[in-house]
Amino acid sequence: MATEQYHEPAEQLSQTTRTFARMITGLIEEAEAIGWYEQRLSLEKDAAARAIMEDAQKEEFKHFSMDLEFLLRRKKDWRKVLRGIVMVPGDIVKNAEKAEAAAD
Repeated sequence: MATEQYHEPAEQLSQTTRTFARMITGLIEEAEAIGWYEQRLSLEKDAAARAIMEDAQKEEFKHFSMDLEFLLRRKKDWRKVLRGIVMVPGDIVKNAEKAEAAAD
């Protein structure tokens, strides 16, 4: 079955690369779902419906986090950069620049 997740011939890609592509696609799909729920929540007036949507959005975030962790375990440089940005106080852009320089 053809998909748009590959930009090179799938049969020429290693299994590792194909798995990586699937996880990247999953990460994108989870991020999109989180955004869709955010939009729905901004308009929903019914408290019960909002509660369900909030729960669903949390599930999507959990899946996003698992996909990201899977990818980070396979890309040491990405993990190094992330550790210098996420949950680090201060200016996000400056932290990112420092983390990127440190990973090089």
